[in-house]
Amino acid sequence: MFRLLCILIGYFIGCFQTAYILGKTVRKIDIRQFGSGNAGTTNVIRVMGWKSGIITFAGDLLKGILAVLICKMIFPENLSAGLYAGCAAVAGHNWPVFLKFKGGKGIATTIGILLAFDFKIGIICAAIMAIVILITRFVSLGSILMAISIPVLFSIFWRSNYELMILALLLMGSALFRHRTNIERLLSGKESKLGQRSNKKLEEKQ
Repeated sequence: MFRLLCILIGYFIGCFQTAYILGKTVRKIDIRQFGSGNAGTTNVIRVMGWKSGIITFAGDLLKGILAVLICKMIFPENLSAGLYAGCAAVAGHNWPVFLKFKGGKGIATTIGILLAFDFKIGIICAAIMAIVILITRFVSLGSILMAISIPVLFSIFWRSNYELMILALLLMGSALFRHRTNIERLLSGKESKLGQRSNKKLEEKQ
């Protein structure tokens, strides 16, 4: 039962869509109809600028942290409780029930989850992502490599806990699934780099 409750708590926390709310509040737009169509930090930066992007990242990071900490407090005796809530928060962010299941890609939320669950893993993952982005300016590549590092790091720090390993694989799988089109564009050399602005509606780009 604790797993189900953690999943429900995490999912509804994840459904809080920072990018969508910011778009409606600041620019009176649905961010999902502009740029890449993604309700996440990178698309907010491209459409609304860096200030809005930083706020979006902070909001999405915070909900990952909250999901983990709340369930760790409710179920302190269950080590996996926070990570179940975290995985569910990513699902809520990616597929929010209140927005017809069209959300973001869950990367900032994933970083928040990792920081709250195991600070060492969170810092390493954030550093991997930041270094790759600084070198290549491809946010998607940084996100993909960060995601791949999650189960690797869990196998180092939590190798004796198979349940946590499975949840780490779920976090990686979710990120890779949401970045499948980015992977295709990276391989074809068509992926956009960080800093490229876009105010075009999706239908105008097609």
